[in-house]
Amino acid sequence: MRPLRYSINVTLDGYAGHEVVPGLADDEVKRVHLEALHHHHAANVGRADVLLYGRVTYEMMEAAWRRPADGAWPAWMEDWMLPFAETLDAAEKYVVSSTLDEVDWNAKIVSGDLEAFVRDLKEQPGEGIATGGLTLPLALAERGLIDEYELVVAPVIAGHGPRLFDGLPQQLDLELIDRTELASGAVALRYRPRPARAGST
Repeated sequence: MRPLRYSINVTLDGYAGHEVVPGLADDEVKRVHLEALHHHHAANVGRADVLLYGRVTYEMMEAAWRRPADGAWPAWMEDWMLPFAETLDAAEKYVVSSTLDEVDWNAKIVSGDLEAFVRDLKEQPGEGIATGGLTLPLALAERGLIDEYELVVAPVIAGHGPRLFDGLPQQLDLELIDRTELASGAVALRYRPRPARAGST
């Protein structure tokens, strides 16, 4: 069974907005942070056979990281962004949406029973499935489908914004399995769900 891995960038206070970047007023601090994140997440995507996104995350990723029709990446894209861009662009994708009629960019729409679909996807051979965002991972966590949680914690206190897993109906107990400090001062913390004890409810 291939694992479903969830990874997201967060602040110290659990805010998951993409616009919060350490040292936003300092170009060099900002560059170091973004470069470290891109390298880290390129490796994450590279060890997945499939990406599973909700509509919002899919559209955001497509707008930023889809290779232009002429095959040339835009001039604003730094060299250190290319491994992430190329890996993401080429990846097979599934999009969970009740509002989209069609997708492309190596993608297919998921309809019907989400839990049955994801369990079937996990049963297929391969290295893993990667997901991100907020809304879809909440639904996946509620169903006990996420095998690994990674929080890439930036050294920032935002004080506002959407928080992870707001509305989760039950507590999830996790155990730390890996900790990686990035060059920017961010820390990638990887967890897996603790197995339920016999007789527990």
